[in-house]
Amino acid sequence: MTNAVEAPTTDRPTVDDRGFALAVYILYIVGFFTGITALIGAIIAYVKAPTATPDLKTHFQFQARTFWIGLLYWCAGGLLLYFGIGLLILIGWLVWTLVRVIKGLIFLNDRRPIANPTSWLFG
Repeated sequence: MTNAVEAPTTDRPTVDDRGFALAVYILYIVGFFTGITALIGAIIAYVKAPTATPDLKTHFQFQARTFWIGLLYWCAGGLLLYFGIGLLILIGWLVWTLVRVIKGLIFLNDRRPIANPTSWLFG
């Protein structure tokens, strides 16, 4: 009798990346007050996506798109503040981002993938 220890397989991750996905959502919330943490969250999402499980990959893709689309809305709102419509765009950006982050947190907690991570609205 031998006590052979099996080596872990490489076809599934040995570390659960859910903590990273959770951290990105939290960094996005903190980003409302600091800004730079949203960029850090986007970097984490891009770095972790290639090695994530398919379910978590949808979260990382959703998070990366939340950053880039949000940046687009934020810049457009900032540029149009002078004309008065910018404030409405920035309020829309705030609501849009909050809905995406809250939805992502709920789905992550329920261990569900984002149904449409490439959506421009709420996934």
